[in-house]
Amino acid sequence: MTSWVLIASAAAIGCGTRGEVRASEAPPAADAPTLAFYRNPAPVAPFTVHDIDGRTLSSAGWRGKVVFINFWATWCGPCRAEIPALVALQDKYRDQLVIVGISEDEGPLDGVRQFAAAHKMNYPIVMLTDDLQQRFPGIGAIPTTFVLDRESRIVQRHVGLFPPEHLELETRALAGLPVNARIEEVDRAQPAKLANAAQATNIPGVDLAKLSPEKRAKALQQLNTEGCTCGCDFTIAKCRIDDPGCGVSLPKAREIVKSVVSSQ
Repeated sequence: MTSWVLIASAAAIGCGTRGEVRASEAPPAADAPTLAFYRNPAPVAPFTVHDIDGRTLSSAGWRGKVVFINFWATWCGPCRAEIPALVALQDKYRDQLVIVGISEDEGPLDGVRQFAAAHKMNYPIVMLTDDLQQRFPGIGAIPTTFVLDRESRIVQRHVGLFPPEHLELETRALAGLPVNARIEEVDRAQPAKLANAAQATNIPGVDLAKLSPEKRAKALQQLNTEGCTCGCDFTIAKCRIDDPGCGVSLPKAREIVKSVVSSQ
């Protein structure tokens, strides 16, 4: 079968047009994967942050490159699982891609530094701030990755653990590199579901705000791993998010939090 290559133009994606196809090339193959980008991408105003090593990072310096803003935490299993793929992508596409990890850890900063060093994370790590939450809203689970095009516009948001090959296709498409894929425009609205092994950070009906950072992390780990007994075959966290009206998951979730609070 002849392989057809779509040359995706980052300037065209999200502006009401599809990816551009070179005159000498044909459309993508019939079995080519589809990349979905927002129809009307929202620009992110320039901002400045400091990474865990004290270096100042300006988003204005990322313009012209594809950017992944990855929200994660050291206690999050799926977050840890995707780190090697992100490290490999950053290394392979260092001239076209910028990855920024936003840590939601609340413990000592040294713990995040040691974790980043141990996992050879080759991209900057920034601690979560109120300003970052406002710029990238709606994060109820991690990992969550916001995808920005070369004009600093949010063109996609991935909740949960996504296949590294999909992220590479997005990188190539938005960077204007040859990629065998179809480009589809979609609306920004996404259902409130917990998928792709995402770990919930906000549990409907459960107040975690008064817990210490250590106990909050412990409670979230249990809520995201212990199964619900309502027959859904989901974790308690997923059941609470997918079905907030479930009368089984709510008392079990509150029982877990109460047990964590009383533990030493």
